[in-house]
Amino acid sequence: MAATPARLGRRGPARQPPADEDADPVEQPCQPELERLLRVVGAELLAGDRADLGSSVLGLAMLVAAAFAIGWRPGGGAELLAAVGLLLLLRLAFLWMGVHLGLLTRDPATVTAVQILVWPFAILSNAFVPASTMPGWLGTVAEWNPLAATVTAVRDLFGQPGDAGGGWATEHALLLAVVWPVALTALFAALSVRRWQTLSR
Repeated sequence: MAATPARLGRRGPARQPPADEDADPVEQPCQPELERLLRVVGAELLAGDRADLGSSVLGLAMLVAAAFAIGWRPGGGAELLAAVGLLLLLRLAFLWMGVHLGLLTRDPATVTAVQILVWPFAILSNAFVPASTMPGWLGTVAEWNPLAATVTAVRDLFGQPGDAGGGWATEHALLLAVVWPVALTALFAALSVRRWQTLSR
């Protein structure tokens, strides 16, 4: 993180155009520096995401290979690739959520404790229990859980549909399995860049 301002400082203020003495310095954004900062931030953050996503791809490949070895067969090759794509898309969203939470604290113990927040996503979903069998309000929460949309969509793509008694979110699980991760990734990626920018000043 300390290397960020050092890299930005290599070109120095000598290359910046002279400022207008009569202008308000608050109203003079340092656009070149900001653009370089965002490029550095993107490179640093995406490097970690690529590594984590790569390990997820490897893990899924091993899981699918083991499933094939014991006789499991999906509905088709396209459905298999689509299901894996949805799983990786959700994984990317969770990675950016983790990046943001990690940037909020510098204490490794706190970061480890924050990982407990992952459990509600799994428990309050239809991954283990059909949402239609839960109490009304709890079933609604589970049905609109981002993880539930991916679980339902992946099951449908694999030809093994689960809960058939859900509402709108269950009926449009494939749509939500794309919308939820994209929205979460966009939100937490933007928050992470902003937080990194604040810490790098």
